[in-house]
Amino acid sequence: MGIQAAAALLQNADLKGFFTGRVSENAAKGVCVPGLNCYSCPGAVGACPLGSLQSFLGARPFRLPYYVAGLLIFFGALLGRAVCGFLCPMGLLQELIALVPVRKRNRFRLDRPLRKLKYLILAATLILPLIAARTPFFCKYICPAGTTAAVFLSAADRAVRSLLGPLFTLKAAILITLIVLSVFIWRPFCKYLCPLGALYGLMNRVSLYRGRVDETACVRCGACASVCRMGIDPVKEINSAECIRCGDCARNCPAHAIRIGFGTGRKETAGEAAQESR
Repeated sequence: MGIQAAAALLQNADLKGFFTGRVSENAAKGVCVPGLNCYSCPGAVGACPLGSLQSFLGARPFRLPYYVAGLLIFFGALLGRAVCGFLCPMGLLQELIALVPVRKRNRFRLDRPLRKLKYLILAATLILPLIAARTPFFCKYICPAGTTAAVFLSAADRAVRSLLGPLFTLKAAILITLIVLSVFIWRPFCKYLCPLGALYGLMNRVSLYRGRVDETACVRCGACASVCRMGIDPVKEINSAECIRCGDCARNCPAHAIRIGFGTGRKETAGEAAQESR
């Protein structure tokens, strides 16, 4: 959690904005950060990659988003969903809420179907701005990071409060729902709604920062699966699109058969090989 806190602070280092209620105009705002961090957050010193991508896609005349797409591919190919595990402020927020001492339900009947929702949201995020010019679907209707930024801005500036309307009420309801769910389910936003996590997850199988299971050392005890808060079985799917590279499986493996990091090689586990053969 220390790395996540440091990353969140670095991405929101213009602290005076939280007191003045003004969005930072730092020159670095032209550069995208890897995680979901709203451009309009009072302390933000970088641009959100999803927000930037939607701005390009919704521009008229249309402009190909070479820069943003290139950065997303770079982050994804280098780290995959390790971005979600260590560099995203929304991940930190959910983990802080999860510290509430309530038993978490990470596996339930609708869990698997709900995980597909983030891919539908990703598709809508990419397609709708092309159809309806300048309509950043995710930022406008869902993004909890943007809603959190609006809360900070409105708390510091009465003029901002006067502009809040039904759309903010809708997004506030989504944010509150996610906060409540985070008490009972570990990282519900990452699992079910985040299109950026969905995009990085698609790159988990090819990213340089990856996992590997030593099949000869693994004793099939199930310890890794029992501690995985993303609800996967690392022995079968160590590089699953759901894995955020938190490292819990490696730390709890009694046989030290799991490695996560750079230079772990690309040898597949038996489970991954079986999935590819289908």
